[in-house]
Amino acid sequence: VFLSAKNSLILGRTFFHYKKHFVQWKVSMENHCSLAVGVISVDGTNLREGDIAVSGRSQKNCFARSCLWTKSVDGKVYIAYSLSHEDMKNIKKGMKLIEKDTCVRFVPRTHQRDYLDIQPKTGCWSYLGARGGRQSISLQTPECTGSGVTIHELMHALGFVHEQSRADRDKYVTIMWSNIWKDRLRNFEKFKTNNLNTPYDYGSIMHFGKYAFSQDGEPTIVPKRNWNVKFGQRFGPSDLDIMKINRMYKCNA
Repeated sequence: VFLSAKNSLILGRTFFHYKKHFVQWKVSMENHCSLAVGVISVDGTNLREGDIAVSGRSQKNCFARSCLWTKSVDGKVYIAYSLSHEDMKNIKKGMKLIEKDTCVRFVPRTHQRDYLDIQPKTGCWSYLGARGGRQSISLQTPECTGSGVTIHELMHALGFVHEQSRADRDKYVTIMWSNIWKDRLRNFEKFKTNNLNTPYDYGSIMHFGKYAFSQDGEPTIVPKRNWNVKFGQRFGPSDLDIMKINRMYKCNA
């Protein structure tokens, strides 16, 4: 199921103003949660591709086991979280949709050293993979608290990059570079990725929309095989998203 513009989880345009940096973030289903200029600083957090937080360890992929959350002896991957948020219902719904068919379990933090600290900061963003200790995720209210956006950011935290960043993406989509804002071209870089022996997934919740970062209202991503295929949905994880989680974390689900 794909969201219509009318029923989009994120509506309209949200503008954030900074003294040193002016960043226009168009909040919509098609364009993902937010737009950004290359790697920018938002309230002290550096972001790339609009929503992936980076630090000194600014990895572009998540291959190593050290990047993944630890698997328990019972076969489950328990991820502790603290949640200071007025919109808990949709956030927890997103967690449940990941848990439903995987071995990942999100549990309220008690004493765990490693955990996700979910806060309504500025914008929607997450670090890539497990970092150790307190790990921030920003889900600003109300723009970023839909269950679909929550899932997208949680999947970044699990170690997954944007689908169109796959190393093999040029076989499946054409990036219309001339239609992209010049200062946002880096958001369409592709990286060496571990695709876990899965096909390219237009329906992934991790895929940019057709008009993401468009400077002229024209498509920035065009499918090569089926012009009518829809992508950029923020409804829930696709079957292949679930498969990737299970393969990445060696779930038996």
